[in-house]
Amino acid sequence: MDIGKKKLPIGIESFEKLQAEEFYYVDKTNLIKELLDHWAEVNLFTRPRRFGKSLNMSMLRSFFELGDKKELFKPLQISKETALCEEFMGKYPVVLVSLKGVNAGTYEQACDMAVQMINAEARRFQYLLDSGRLTSFDKEAFLALLKPDMSEAVLCGSLKVLSELLEKHHDRKVVLLIDEYDVPLAKAFERGYYDQMALLIRNMFEHALKTNECLKFAVLTGCMRISKESIFTGLNNLKVLSVSEVQFDEFFGFTDQEVRDMLAYYGFSDHYDEIKEWYDGYQFGNTRVYCPWDVINYCDALRADRDAQPKNYWSNTSGNEVVRRFIREMDKGAARREIEKLVAGEVIQKEIHPELTYKDMYASVDNLWSVLLTTGYLTQRGKPEGDCFRLAIPNREIRKIFTTQILELFRENVPKNGEMLNAFCKALENGRPQEVERLLGEYLKRTISIRDTFVKKPLKENFYHGILVGILGFRDTWSVSSNKESGDGYGDILVETDDGETGIVLEIKYAEDARLEDACFRALKQVEQKRYEEELLDEGISRILKYGIAFYKKRCRVMLAPAGTGQNSGC
Repeated sequence: MDIGKKKLPIGIESFEKLQAEEFYYVDKTNLIKELLDHWAEVNLFTRPRRFGKSLNMSMLRSFFELGDKKELFKPLQISKETALCEEFMGKYPVVLVSLKGVNAGTYEQACDMAVQMINAEARRFQYLLDSGRLTSFDKEAFLALLKPDMSEAVLCGSLKVLSELLEKHHDRKVVLLIDEYDVPLAKAFERGYYDQMALLIRNMFEHALKTNECLKFAVLTGCMRISKESIFTGLNNLKVLSVSEVQFDEFFGFTDQEVRDMLAYYGFSDHYDEIKEWYDGYQFGNTRVYCPWDVINYCDALRADRDAQPKNYWSNTSGNEVVRRFIREMDKGAARREIEKLVAGEVIQKEIHPELTYKDMYASVDNLWSVLLTTGYLTQRGKPEGDCFRLAIPNREIRKIFTTQILELFRENVPKNGEMLNAFCKALENGRPQEVERLLGEYLKRTISIRDTFVKKPLKENFYHGILVGILGFRDTWSVSSNKESGDGYGDILVETDDGETGIVLEIKYAEDARLEDACFRALKQVEQKRYEEELLDEGISRILKYGIAFYKKRCRVMLAPAGTGQNSGC
């Protein structure tokens, strides 16, 4: 590991901790200037998970909160705005609550978690109990915010009451920050108490944001833009800043230059191309950005191992239910071709519904397009025309999520095609390549294909490899090994039949030029040269069938090597 470099802030969402403990920080403090220059009383930023929303909220609290903050912000870009800093830095009481932890199985448990959140924030202001400006009734109201058995009525008005007491004590308006406002709604929808939670959140927001004379301004963040009618009823002072808005487009996610600077700092500039391929490609407003979580995690992996390979970090932090539902809906006729285009790296045009409720999310395929955009599984390309967006999969990481889900759906459907798959396995075992090719070709027509404009050849081969492993899994009495060391290398698939008398070697190629027969010859030549059958011979299997299988989109070719020779023959 390189010595003397700053630590990478994996999972660190406290701005002050980043500054105090020498973590690497990508400077987003000009967000403050933009926020004040383009004033709105209530600002809602919607961005996918892991794009720096919580850290930015912590940064806003650190800047506006009462106290001397000059040293904290001295090395950062916002310090150059001297007049702005003089007027606003350290001048306001700030209330920051995060709703991301309100994740419960029942409504009652969710309320308890929300109460604990308010309790924790109120405890930061216990000096109010000694305030000479607050009456005994004011202090009684504050004490109610500290009680763990707070009623729903008190919970609904808690943020407004806290704002009123802080303004009265400090004689200054209050800045209110609400992070991940939609998480309780998402969890409530998943677990069956959405209507109750939506009413609670609506009541809290109506008190805190609509009828709160003590408010200087408020900032909310979330993933989804929930419809006004559902949550923000009557809130006419709300400014929504979604992924399509040009304002603030560079403040969530890392820009290309910010990634180049980070890589140069740690000495990883030679990994720029792979990081760009895996983690770039999101478009917010007019700006292309990388997912910060991925870039930071991969850089951390490189610090431990210069040969570390990129992998999927983002999906480990978020469920992929929306992609699963989407693929199930799209695995039908004409709609299937749209997902094939997306996975191939192409762009499709769709109407996006910017405001939804969680009840609407899965009501139609049309709504799923909107959800995929707001949650980061798709991104825009170019400028939208009204509600019509050009959509694409942003990068290789997200594409891998799609292909993984496609294969999972394929494997789930395998048992439904028992008769065909039984015939396929019999043909494979009996050395009938023409029949294997016919049945495999029929099966390919039924699944979403992976076409050739987006990824490198080995990745396409991996996809078809997954399909064959899924098909062979139908015969649960067969022993199927994938990429197992044998002979002088690793054969794609080795099979031992249930009677222990027949072994099957399958080598897979993707024919970039559509010359399927040539690809089959190359596959069989590799099997002979690398002696992939050695593992099966060691098991005492004397009858071994060696197949070369080539794919191109939804076409395939299957060839069988004659027994006991190194020559290849067609089928």
